[in-house]
Amino acid sequence: MNLQTRIVRTFGIAENEARPVLTGATLFFVMFAGYFMLRPVRETMGVAAGVDKLQWLFTGTFLATLAAMPLFGWIASKVQRRRILPWTFGFFAVNLALFAIAFQGDAENVWIARTFYIWISVFNLIAISVIWSVCVDLFPTAQAKRIFALMAAGASLGGLVGPLLGIALVGPIGHAGLLWVAAGLLLVGIFIARHLQHWRDAQPVRDELTAQARARPLGGHPFAGITTVMRSPYLLGISLFVLLLASVSTFLYFEQARLVELKFPDRADQTRVFGTIDVIVQSLTILSQLFITGRLVQRLGMAALLVAVPVVTMLGFVWLAFAPTFAVLAVVMVVRRAGEYAFVRPGREMLFTVVPTEAKYKAKNFIDSVVYRGADAVSGWAKALVDMLAQQPAIAALLGAAIALAWALTGAGLVRAQARVEKEPEPTS
Repeated sequence: MNLQTRIVRTFGIAENEARPVLTGATLFFVMFAGYFMLRPVRETMGVAAGVDKLQWLFTGTFLATLAAMPLFGWIASKVQRRRILPWTFGFFAVNLALFAIAFQGDAENVWIARTFYIWISVFNLIAISVIWSVCVDLFPTAQAKRIFALMAAGASLGGLVGPLLGIALVGPIGHAGLLWVAAGLLLVGIFIARHLQHWRDAQPVRDELTAQARARPLGGHPFAGITTVMRSPYLLGISLFVLLLASVSTFLYFEQARLVELKFPDRADQTRVFGTIDVIVQSLTILSQLFITGRLVQRLGMAALLVAVPVVTMLGFVWLAFAPTFAVLAVVMVVRRAGEYAFVRPGREMLFTVVPTEAKYKAKNFIDSVVYRGADAVSGWAKALVDMLAQQPAIAALLGAAIALAWALTGAGLVRAQARVEKEPEPTS
């Protein structure tokens, strides 16, 4: 029995879906292996720049994201749909090479650390969003419900391998060496994405998915993402969901940075701690994606993906309010992140399968990057203000619980909205 047959029988997908599942999972793997290899470096640079200045880094990230959006919008408008990912990945690979050279020249420069922190915080959202844009473009909703969780398992495997690579290689090759490796992985991702496009070329598909349609640019203007979102109550609902998700993440992230700085003053130790947390998160995520997520959505629907994790996160915040220790925070952080990757992210991407083609790239990227980083910036300042006024971590934790509750309610509303939109005739792109 070959690998393709095993996948079909084990996960209950169609025979012709095994190849795109493997290809898509491999694409996610190389992207996430590179990013998660660098993620502990980012966290280390954030601590090096000053935990008390994290809100400034979040604000800088938001402004950098705003500056990047017209560039991405221009690429999406002028470049063939099938070439949006290669252009984006190529651009980021060059950026990584430049940062590697900078680190080799002055590894202790705090401004290089701050710039890299901001850059990679923009890079990861745009690059990941582009991969998912390709997936929601190539696969209709029915297929997405069967295969998105399996494809996302490649991301989790990459997220597991990446930190292990970082932990093993940071000593021998340093931070600059890790950046060179990540740049190479992005270039590999370009060739894998081409293979996925070639598979779709050979399949009988609806008009907007033909090879000829995907060879045409999307057209429109560089700011079409924001105007499309503002005109659509459905996309505004997704924006609110992402805003609340990011706010919950930011509250936990600030607590993580504060407690890690207190317990692990050495930079290399901080990188190892962040890497270890990533390994645990991705191990739990990949097991869930392979054996739970797909079956869960087929039996209980998308509500199980978009509501359960926010509810569990709310309970975690309440626990943290009464026991504000690093151990408790680590458990809550691991559960929330694993739940987001295994359940929330596939469910969130399924929401975009029912929107017009242009929105799958431009509006989606605007939501995934500008809305997300805007929420980061605002909630970062809110967390700093609460800490300054209350002087009690419990207050911030209880506020986080309230945000998580709103997140859960928004997810429930989006499930109903997606079902309505799916029944409507799709507008022409």
